[in-house]
Amino acid sequence: MSTPKLIAFSGSSRRGSFNTSLAKAAAEAASASGASVEFVDLADYSIPLFNEDLEAESGLPEGVKTLKSKFIAADGFIIASPEYNSAFSPLMKNTIDWCSRAESSDEPPLAAYSGKSALLLAASPGALGGLRGLYAMRTLLQNISITVYAEMLAVRSAHEVFSETGEVKDERWGGKISKLTSSYVDFAGKLT
Repeated sequence: MSTPKLIAFSGSSRRGSFNTSLAKAAAEAASASGASVEFVDLADYSIPLFNEDLEAESGLPEGVKTLKSKFIAADGFIIASPEYNSAFSPLMKNTIDWCSRAESSDEPPLAAYSGKSALLLAASPGALGGLRGLYAMRTLLQNISITVYAEMLAVRSAHEVFSETGEVKDERWGGKISKLTSSYVDFAGKLT
């Protein structure tokens, strides 16, 4: 088993996002389990709304190129996505769509995703913790050749789990995040 190289990110760019806090907590747990992990904040990348006319005129935006190169170099992803009307966030969909685009005729299809794995997480103040959105996310990722880890985690009542500074303050949930992330790191390592 090799050491997996993972990218952790959140499908929210909102300040104080529970999903960003969750992605960071999972990234720390993955690192403690032996993975090489980089947390990526999508707010740091200038990614316009996907438009094929824009792509035809200018190619991939620089922010997309930078992010896509990180995705290509990774073995897998730790993704925490909020639920928007029983699906995942527009930011998540837009990011996935842009990074799926080939930059040259000889680039393999879905180079940023194909053959990689992913762990899916969500956090919400609600009773289901964003779980419904994860099923939609699972379908999308499987369709772009990502092996999605079987178990998912939806953190309900997230306002009681994370502190105002984004730290996990509930030991029980902290244990669940660490245990699942550690299991995923083992899984991802076997696929690399």
